[in-house]
This record gives sequence, C-alpha cells and structure tokens, in this order.
Amino acid sequence: MKTRPNSCVIPPYILRRIIDHGSEVQQRCAQQTLTHVQTLMAHRHGKPSAPLVTSPGELVRDIYDAQQKESLPGKQVRYEGQPSNGDVAVDEAYDYLGVTHDFFWQVLQRNSLDNKGMVLSGSVHYGQQYQNAFWNGQQMVFGDGDGEIFNRFTIAIDVVAHELSHGVTETEAALIYFEQSGALNESLSDVFGSLVKQYHKQQTADQADWIIGEGLLAKGINGRGLRSMSHPGTAYDDPLLGKDPQPAHMKDFVKTREDNGGVHLNSGIPNRAFYLAATAIGGYAWEKAGYAWYDTVCDKALAQNADFATFAKLTIQHGEKRSGQQVADAIEKAWKEVGVL
Repeated sequence: MKTRPNSCVIPPYILRRIIDHGSEVQQRCAQQTLTHVQTLMAHRHGKPSAPLVTSPGELVRDIYDAQQKESLPGKQVRYEGQPSNGDVAVDEAYDYLGVTHDFFWQVLQRNSLDNKGMVLSGSVHYGQQYQNAFWNGQQMVFGDGDGEIFNRFTIAIDVVAHELSHGVTETEAALIYFEQSGALNESLSDVFGSLVKQYHKQQTADQADWIIGEGLLAKGINGRGLRSMSHPGTAYDDPLLGKDPQPAHMKDFVKTREDNGGVHLNSGIPNRAFYLAATAIGGYAWEKAGYAWYDTVCDKALAQNADFATFAKLTIQHGEKRSGQQVADAIEKAWKEVGVL
C-alpha cells in the first residue's frame, strides 16, 4: 500500500526556484538538498516505529549530532533529563520535541506520536548547509540551513511540530501523499504545528500569527515564513524565492504533476478553512476547532484517499459531536468560504 514519502518542510518548488535564481553556492546547496529530497520520496515507509516508554504520557527525548554527515542518527549528545551541552540546535530540538509531546498528551490525551509512547528522537547538524528538516518515520532530522536563505531548522517550533505531526497522521489515517489527500496530509501538519506554537505561547486564535516557519527565513529575505494559514499566498515575496504560490480558494486550485500533485501548494485551502473556523469560534484554537480536526484524523471512516470535501464533512460532524451545533456551523461556514463545500 502506498502511504506517503518522507516529509520535508521545504517543498521542491522553493528549492527549484533557488536553483534557477540563486548564486552559485546557493544553487549548489539547493541542488544537493533537492536531490536528497527526491531520494527520500522514492523510499516510502509505513507507520512510525521506535522505542517505546513504559508509562503513559512519559516523555523521553533522544538527541543526536549528525556532525555534518548524512548518516543517521549520528552521535548521541543529549538524552532525557541530561543537561544542555551548550549547542543551541540541540537545545531547541530537545525543547520543541518536549513541547510537542506535551501538547499531544495534555490537550489531546495522545500518548506520543503513535499513541503508544514512542520515544522522540532527533538528529541536528545533518549534512552540509542542508536546507531542510524531515521526518523519516522513526525520527526528526534537522539541517543547519545556509545562513543566507534559511536559518537553522530547529529555530521554528511549528516546523518541528509540523514534521512530528506527520507521525500522528501516518499512525491514524495514513493519508495517501498525492493530490487532495496529500494536501490534507500537509495541511494537518500545519494545523498541529501552528496549534503547538499557540499552545506554547498560550495565544488565542486571534492573537496567533498563523505563520508556519517564523524565523526560518534568513535576514535579507523578504518574507515572514514558509506559509500563511490566514492568508495563503502572502508568506513571502522575494526576488530569490519568488512569490508564495499557495492558493486560498478552490477556484485557484493548482493542478500539477510536481510536488506529488501539489501537496504543499493546495494545502493552503484547508489551512485557511481551519484558520477561519478557529477565529470564528474564538478562544484557544486547540480547544474546539483543533479537536474537530483531530477527531477526524482518528476517525476510521476517513479514507486514505479522502478529498477536501470528505474531510470537511467529517470535521463538521465531529465539531458538533464534541462541541455543539454552533461550532459545527462555524466549521461548515469556513469550508464554504474557501469553496470546498
């Protein structure tokens, strides 16, 4: 069964843009990263598999230093409970893996990514000026970026949580990583990534910035992050990266063979639907809208090849079931506003 490839946070279309418009060094870094991404995509995997903890809700983090090589996991540098070694990337990975675990356990009563107590592992300093972060089914992997376009990939809590959330989606729904089901897969990671950031900052829906990858773009790049959930297509506009190509409405749905049928592009549509629902409902986005989305991912009725409309109808049902008609109405209105229903 085809499930999904290893997920990378920087989509291929951004790397191709750098290859076309960057300096010689930038082109080389982007080409190396893109080649690696394509290799990852060729190696499909199933559900997460990793060591498990013994007590429900117990947090165990295991951080490695890949030492600029591309072999994993690398040298172990910090295990659960051990003090900092002074490496900011190690500390960020350690801290943000912890916040993500805490969110899923405290808010959603989920016992780590697989709901069985999976140990959270991560490797930092992967490759040389590697312009990406990815989840490979067993662990998180972070590049250092090149410092000119991208900063280190541990810098953004929502990027860390985005990648880890692919483990949740794999375990529960195994959404096929192609066209609309693939875009839903990506959108779910953006939703949970943003919710983890909002939970960490204790922000209400109207206080949040709804930007994915805040702080990831280096100084001199004109942009706020990789994607905007509130206004898809506005995250960046830069001579090197071009203009954010995400659509915000079904009338602008992108049909392409690239990027597994536009999974990183069309995810903007369900992203905006979630933003609209969460802000209409008000309060903390994870409390009602977040639950409706999470309950839908865990619903065995959700097919692996589900399209936007199928997913939307389930979120309305789950919104009503857990939080009442008013929440269901807000969710339905949001999906209509982006042209899905």
